Amino acid sequence: MTHALVDSQSLPAELRPYLDGLVRRTLAVCGRHLVSVFAVGSIALQDYRHGRSDVDVTVVADPLIPARALRELAESLAHPALPCPAAGLELVVYGADFVGRPCGAAGYLMDLNTGPMLPNRVSFDPADSADFWYVIDRSIAHQAGRLLYGTAVRQVLAASSERDLYAAMQASVREHAGGEGHLGDNRVLNGCRTVAFCRTGRWLAKREAAQMIATSEQEFRPLIETALHSFQHPRSEALPLPSNDVRTFLAWVGERVDEAATHAGIGDPGSGTYPDG
Repeated sequence: MTHALVDSQSLPAELRPYLDGLVRRTLAVCGRHLVSVFAVGSIALQDYRHGRSDVDVTVVADPLIPARALRELAESLAHPALPCPAAGLELVVYGADFVGRPCGAAGYLMDLNTGPMLPNRVSFDPADSADFWYVIDRSIAHQAGRLLYGTAVRQVLAASSERDLYAAMQASVREHAGGEGHLGDNRVLNGCRTVAFCRTGRWLAKREAAQMIATSEQEFRPLIETALHSFQHPRSEALPLPSNDVRTFLAWVGERVDEAATHAGIGDPGSGTYPDG
């Protein structure tokens, strides 16, 4: 059987049959309305960890795609109708008109979370969701998105503006500082990735970013190394991290984002203060 995928051999072996099935089902439902399917997140950054990572997928479609097709797509891709071998699937459908220009909004047509370790959730209203998740994911996609089907990523997806990105990073830090619903190791590693982006202008894999920050910031090295060790475990076996240390680290991360935004001439695009631990 031929693969529906553009380049199946470059993808993690554990995911190839699943992603092939996902693309086939998406094409079957969306038909001529389908423009592109590409992987983002850990797959795009070549840091997928089986048993820990989600599968993050972006679908770009003709904005005139019928609402019934989006509902049918959610049903077709939901676990266990399409069994997800990873911790979960986070799939977002955008209209081609929306992603063709920079925007700081969530802006999706459909957002599906499903899988063995994710509660099934589908939204057709971007007002249901915090904008920053989508802005950061689209920025990662523009830098490194792995095309699975259709038109090349940068031909359909515009780069995010600096203002939108810094606002999204500030909001992300505030979300992770709150801690609710987030593993401690992920809070720390996402913070490392944020600082690494501020320093390099590129999104790095979580482990690569963590090693960079642990090397340069001795004060936080024990916490980051513990987070990295925890990240080797499945989600159900993640190690607890000292909550005060995590908050202190994220307060420091927030300050680095503010500094980088000021250096870029943006000032404070997002607002806010960060918890000081």
